[in-house]
Amino acid sequence: MTERAPAPGGLALVEALINTLRVDTGEDRLAAEFGVSGAALAEAADLREALRAACLAHAGHAMPDTAHTALNDVLAAAPLTLSVTPDGTAALRPTGDGLPARVAAAIAEAVAAGTWQRLKACAADDCRWAYYDRSPAGRGRWCTMSVCGSRAKMRSYRSRQQ
Repeated sequence: MTERAPAPGGLALVEALINTLRVDTGEDRLAAEFGVSGAALAEAADLREALRAACLAHAGHAMPDTAHTALNDVLAAAPLTLSVTPDGTAALRPTGDGLPARVAAAIAEAVAAGTWQRLKACAADDCRWAYYDRSPAGRGRWCTMSVCGSRAKMRSYRSRQQ
């Protein structure tokens, strides 16, 4: 949970959404940072956790069927349109201001750029912070090696010593 450079392009929105909840403390900033309330807040929280599950899958964890279904349902209902810029670049754009449509457009952009799989969630059970894996091989497991990675390696070392 240290400061890293944000994910590129629209993935920064997805990363910011996931990171509105600190798993270790339970602090939830979703309403304040995304301006949602009521039923929209509950839907945004469900979307956030389904996205976290997808990012954990990018890091090699199994994605629960419920999260997989929930994320596909939200993305299928997101209103997007294909637009072309004056220079001929085509992209999916949200047709409304809703968070699901903005997330769907960000994911579509990341898939096209080949960066979607590099948005991951920390493997530490007490962290699960979303981060963009900039390692050359794309095999990062922790949000930061100096905190979560170091703890995991120390636990592994101690278990081998016993």
